[in-house]
Amino acid sequence: MDLTADVLDVLSQTDEPILSTDAFPSTLSTEIKSALDRLKSREMVIYEAIDKDESILTPEAEGIAANGSHEAKVFEAVLQAVEGMKISDLPKAVGQESAKIGQGKAFKEGWIKKDRDILRANRESIVDTSREQLQTIQSTRTHPDPKILNDLKKRKLVTTHKIISYKFSKGPKFTRRFVKEETDLTADMLASGTWNTVSFKPYNFKSMGAPTGSGALHPLNKVRHEFRQIFFEMGFEEMPTNRYVETGFWNFDALFVPQQHPARDQQDTFFISDPPSADRPREDPQETQHLPNGSASEPLPKKPKQDYEQYFKNVKEVHETGKYGSIGYRYPYNEDESLKLVLRTHTTAISTYMLHKLAANPQPARYFSIDRVFRNESVDATHLAEFHQVEGVIADYGLTLGGLIGFMEVFFAKMGIHRLRFKPAYNPYTEPSMEIFGFHEGLDKWVEIGNSGMFRPEMLEPMGLPPDMRIYGWGLSLERPTMIKYGVKNIRELLGHKVDLNFVESNPAVRLERD
Repeated sequence: MDLTADVLDVLSQTDEPILSTDAFPSTLSTEIKSALDRLKSREMVIYEAIDKDESILTPEAEGIAANGSHEAKVFEAVLQAVEGMKISDLPKAVGQESAKIGQGKAFKEGWIKKDRDILRANRESIVDTSREQLQTIQSTRTHPDPKILNDLKKRKLVTTHKIISYKFSKGPKFTRRFVKEETDLTADMLASGTWNTVSFKPYNFKSMGAPTGSGALHPLNKVRHEFRQIFFEMGFEEMPTNRYVETGFWNFDALFVPQQHPARDQQDTFFISDPPSADRPREDPQETQHLPNGSASEPLPKKPKQDYEQYFKNVKEVHETGKYGSIGYRYPYNEDESLKLVLRTHTTAISTYMLHKLAANPQPARYFSIDRVFRNESVDATHLAEFHQVEGVIADYGLTLGGLIGFMEVFFAKMGIHRLRFKPAYNPYTEPSMEIFGFHEGLDKWVEIGNSGMFRPEMLEPMGLPPDMRIYGWGLSLERPTMIKYGVKNIRELLGHKVDLNFVESNPAVRLERD
């Protein structure tokens, strides 16, 4: 609906500003704005938007405004009963709803009193304040007392709506007649010569261009990229992390986590129901590498064959009876438990797999991974059932705990964290183990930022790694540094269905304060 001509007709009758709600009370505000924008671009009108909150009566409130409040109905019914009214007769006189709601309010106002099972009037007349308040709102769409308005909202008698109206007046180039302006110079205009007589719409060089749809990197991906760059700068190789589902063997047993450990309970781990279990550890299918043109492939060079069955037996023995200088846990090892399928609870399962591959040709190595893990935890502001783990592994000869502490200081310094503390801790697969704390300048306190340790012989030697090879391992969450960097207080606003897409599209690039 084009209101352009109607707006000009209304303005031609007066020189005073006009309200759109007065001139076009039943017209949508979007249609009015469209017409005003067309005329404003030609300087034919001047207008301003007026935002106003209006209070609207609910159907129940409209009934009260027309027929009186519930308490007033109760009072009138009791007053008309000369001998008083039995409480049981009240619903018949005023209705079930009015009797239920109005009786208590009439008592509270002191309008009626109870004499055993009889209701009697306490005065000759009353002022129905609720009705008067609602009638005021009905006629003015507001109430002078904000407290009364809030009280009526709580009673669900009034709702508030934002009303947008426009105040417009004549512009410097106002005319009664709206001349259509052409937006394009066509070949027909040039051929006929009409281009010389038509009016062209002037270019608006101040108008904003149409927004261009584009993708945006999630804040987690931005921080993840920074972590990857740090690892690559320090000579690490990225591990493949595409296996979200692992067996209990790779996720727990190979890490020397006992089968009775609380982490393996259903309240902490997600178990797969179909299929419920997998095969014993075995060689992966032969991988292939694609040629640059993508049209053909050739097999990768063959790697030394490993005895997975012997590895499985070694792990079983080190749990059940002990081996490699360890007395083990000394419990009956359950092979079915080790083959149950779970959503991986940590990326250390991938590290274990890669270290077993390394055992075929032991040599110094540096691995890292950054990917999703799953825990059966209660969701709150700081915990999710899935999150991302950053993990690093260094394998070499002659490594010591002091070397691990020194490396952690170098690693975290690359993220701008220079003040570290280390606290002894327990992990089933590392000994010694340390929690890592960093001083947070913004919070002005020490916060836990990671966990670390040296992998136990009970984990490494069953793989076939040399007894004198030592391996560092450490890990931290990807979400915590991201939340600190972007000022996010609730993790559910960073990952999951509550993420604001505007936040993802508008957040700035991240740069860890690397040295």
